[in-house]
Amino acid sequence: MTARLADIAAQAGVSEATVSRVLNGKPGVAATTRESVLAALDVLGYERPVRLKQRSAGLVGLITPELDNPIFPAFAQVIGQALTRQGYTPVLATQTPGGSTEDELTEMLVARGVSGIIFVSGLHADTTADTQRYDALRAQGVPHVLINGFSPHVKAPFVSPDDRAAMDLAVTHLSALGHRRIGLALGPKRFVPVQRKIEGFVGAMHGRLGLAESETDLLIQHSLYTLEGGQAAASALLDRDCTAIVCASDMMALGAIRTARQRGLRVPGDLSVVGFDDSPLIAFTDPPLTTIRQPVPAMGQAAVRALLEEIDGTPAPHSEFVFMPELVVRGSTASAPR
Repeated sequence: MTARLADIAAQAGVSEATVSRVLNGKPGVAATTRESVLAALDVLGYERPVRLKQRSAGLVGLITPELDNPIFPAFAQVIGQALTRQGYTPVLATQTPGGSTEDELTEMLVARGVSGIIFVSGLHADTTADTQRYDALRAQGVPHVLINGFSPHVKAPFVSPDDRAAMDLAVTHLSALGHRRIGLALGPKRFVPVQRKIEGFVGAMHGRLGLAESETDLLIQHSLYTLEGGQAAASALLDRDCTAIVCASDMMALGAIRTARQRGLRVPGDLSVVGFDDSPLIAFTDPPLTTIRQPVPAMGQAAVRALLEEIDGTPAPHSEFVFMPELVVRGSTASAPR
């Protein structure tokens, strides 16, 4: 036990006596210190004593479109941890091709008596989808919060990154490196984040490079948010003489790099590539990817706070909490080729 106390104390940055008081449920320990000790237990792989296991305040559903794209597991981890700290048990429900739809997953979660649901990049982001499904959910008394993709027709709190500002960051960075033929690779136009990125890109290309909207339209290529989608989009944009490509996801950016190499081009020597998300492990690609970091921790925690306010009977306003993204410059961008 002494060795274990020492390990936990070192991990938490407190004394062994403090660890002992927490493990034995003694009073006189600050809440933040107690959380640090419990976190150290979890990190080191020790099981929490039964007396310290928090009783569940209820289930909360989390619906994501997939888990192949690492940005969605990143959201799930942040949201799951935040819910657990508040005593709730997160239930992850993921759509799969040919499997359950968002509506079917929602029905399953409601049938299991969830206290609320958080939707990440769901049908709310699709401008062609029927939003009455969310009205029906509200009518059933199930609080919900939606991440990525604002809809004025859905009466619920939204959490989003500033997609327009993200494109301005990318174009500003690339134009400063001397690039003039900057392409944009992104998903289907019916999605709100796609429309906002286009608006930001068109505005930035006009403001930074003086291009008219008609000229910029030729530099925009729609595809899928996948590696293969990035390859296809990059191929089309390279045929239009682009020396830099801004991608709407890190997965698309990796596809763009693959296409460049298949053509014998160097990244970033011949083609600069910017991603979007700053997904886990993306800093370790070859080359390390310059990307727009989506503030996942802040967004996930804000979504949980808004949902818990709804659950506690204090409805959050029908508004959108917008978070500023950050440009992370790594090795996939460089000066425009001469």
